[in-house]
Amino acid sequence: MTIVTVASVFISCYNAMQRGELIRRRNRRDKEFHFQDWVGDRITETGFSWEVTKRNKYPDYVMTDYLEGFEVKGLETPGRQADFDCNSQLATGMHEGRSVYYVFGRYPKRFEGDQFPVLDLVICHGDFLNAHHDYVHKNDSFRDFGSYGDILVRDRKMYVAPTPYALADGLTSNCTLIAPKDEVLDGADSLREVGSLIRSDADKIAAKYTFDFRDNSLRTELADNPTAGFTRAFTAFRAKSDPAGEVGMKPVRRIPRQPLLDENDEPF
Repeated sequence: MTIVTVASVFISCYNAMQRGELIRRRNRRDKEFHFQDWVGDRITETGFSWEVTKRNKYPDYVMTDYLEGFEVKGLETPGRQADFDCNSQLATGMHEGRSVYYVFGRYPKRFEGDQFPVLDLVICHGDFLNAHHDYVHKNDSFRDFGSYGDILVRDRKMYVAPTPYALADGLTSNCTLIAPKDEVLDGADSLREVGSLIRSDADKIAAKYTFDFRDNSLRTELADNPTAGFTRAFTAFRAKSDPAGEVGMKPVRRIPRQPLLDENDEPF
């Protein structure tokens, strides 16, 4: 597939950061959408049109004339940087026939007033986070719980995926685009390559889980990954005028099981 808009969106974000375009919070209760609005303004500046959709639709911005979409994730700093909640939609690079790019932006947690800067930004293809496209999310429920057997239990899954900051070095304080190596980027003449990033599919993946109410234990069952050992190549780009250095993968490490967090918790 030829990617038509992402390079232009990336350059629009980079240029806005260079001229000091600030995030503007609508009011003190706006804890989620201020960075999303900032990205929306950058997409609008490219001249490409996007669909006006309801809040919380996935992805956040659906391009009108091209099979692309952008999902926006703002990260306060200091704060949670290594992973993010996917809120019932598993992170992936393809959704309903559209290629999905994730836009991560870090901004200061503590600031005066309702305007603050974007400290750094990464636009990455969703396949860099998870390349399996065939999983279909579904919530379910059952009764028969509690002393009278009439309490409903909802199985509402939330997924926690690593951010690019946890996977690659060279992203902090910079503006970076990460795209699949075989993608053809229109507007590539405004970009320069700064790294080759390789991810390898795991040998085993979770296929089933059970929860025991008697001892509050959660158990997972692993199965062979049908794409075990397959390597996926991505290319990191910066704006041609950006002198920042190279980007490389961090050493692979096993991520320990984390306790469940609500949206206001900060494990780091």
